[in-house]
Amino acid sequence: MRRGFELVVVLLAALLVLGAHVARAQDDDDDDEEDQATLVKALPQAKVSLEQALLAGEQAGTPISAKFEVEEGKLQLSVYTMKADKFSEVVVDHVSGKVAKIEAITASKGYQAFSVVPSLKDGHPVAEVSLARGLELKTMQIALK
Repeated sequence: MRRGFELVVVLLAALLVLGAHVARAQDDDDDDEEDQATLVKALPQAKVSLEQALLAGEQAGTPISAKFEVEEGKLQLSVYTMKADKFSEVVVDHVSGKVAKIEAITASKGYQAFSVVPSLKDGHPVAEVSLARGLELKTMQIALK
């Protein structure tokens, strides 16, 4: 029962993040509209839902968000996870639902990541990572491939 509740909470959080992402995308310029159009055209290739991808991503930690994107002309399904104080991008095969690769999202030494939010910068996907070292805070953007 608890696991089901946790999954619902994670899915709702992912929907909120993705909803904000879609809302921001609507405000962007023509290049972003072209990127969105390319993504929409590629989506029928997907046989795996975001929910299935979030479940697959659990092997690398607690899923915090997921999204479809087009990378180098190909549809990609990414799940962002957290395990302890470490964050990872889990690429899930959009046809089979199997994990294709897991990449650690690394940050500056001596800092602890406390938030990772996927977004777009100049039409390219990035992860905005918020870091803390003592009372010092900083945010960095990491390009997502």
